[in-house]
Amino acid sequence: MDLGPYLLFASLEGLVHAAVLSLIALGLSLVFGVMRIVNVAHGEFFMLGAILTWWVSNFVMGNPALGFLIALLIVPLVVGIIAMFSDLLILRHLKYDPEVTIIATIGILYIIQQFALMTFGPDARPVEQPFNIRLDLYWFGFSAYKFFVIFSAIILLFCVWLVMAKTKFGLILRATQLDSEIAQAFGIPISTVYSLVFGVGAAIAAVGAVLIVPIQQAHYLMGGEPLLLAFIVVIIGGLGSLKGTVVAAMLIGISDGIISVFFSPNLAKILATLLVVVVLLIRPNGLFRTIRI
Repeated sequence: MDLGPYLLFASLEGLVHAAVLSLIALGLSLVFGVMRIVNVAHGEFFMLGAILTWWVSNFVMGNPALGFLIALLIVPLVVGIIAMFSDLLILRHLKYDPEVTIIATIGILYIIQQFALMTFGPDARPVEQPFNIRLDLYWFGFSAYKFFVIFSAIILLFCVWLVMAKTKFGLILRATQLDSEIAQAFGIPISTVYSLVFGVGAAIAAVGAVLIVPIQQAHYLMGGEPLLLAFIVVIIGGLGSLKGTVVAAMLIGISDGIISVFFSPNLAKILATLLVVVVLLIRPNGLFRTIRI
């Protein structure tokens, strides 16, 4: 097989990675853009979504498509509610101090991780794909489910943009983001908005987990690498920028897929980290300087 088919295959795998990474990074960017806090526990909400998907798929036995559909509807909602309770019980009492909340979210990280270890166990466990169809792309076959992951991420990103740009709720979020004190003076319940944003950010990451876990395996330590890559994406794209998040996720995801196929996954992570250093030196605020959703 010539170089072209290999490059196409690597690019498609990179697109799948970029699709899920964009959802994880979007939730992280949304929380920072509105609340101005760094959620170190974001990767664990992603992991929790994967483990809950495994539980739901095993509860609905005999029909993987039905189990996947139920998980896609229920798991993000459950993870979002857990995140909202974390905000209500912990972060709100810390008055969202940026330094203190970093320590607090580290504590939330370990609580979720240890809870998953005690209930789920230390072993990685697979989730069956809802449909197992391979599409003939002339040179090779490619999973139709992976195309489904890519298109699902595109639809969700578009829906988030619509909400942010065209709805009253999006206007409230943008007002809170620009100046929370002025927004509160106009009657916007800032604490409620913060809880909703924290829950929505975790729920978006959980959607990414539901989509990716039939390709990968659910594991209680699977939140670490996505969190690192999400931070890289958010830093490169610009903190709080939806457009920057998508562009950076595409850049990191596709390059990771190509480099992993032709060289090694470790080299892809090293180059991504070096790219962060270069971006911080040249454009400290990221590729898209304006901090906006």
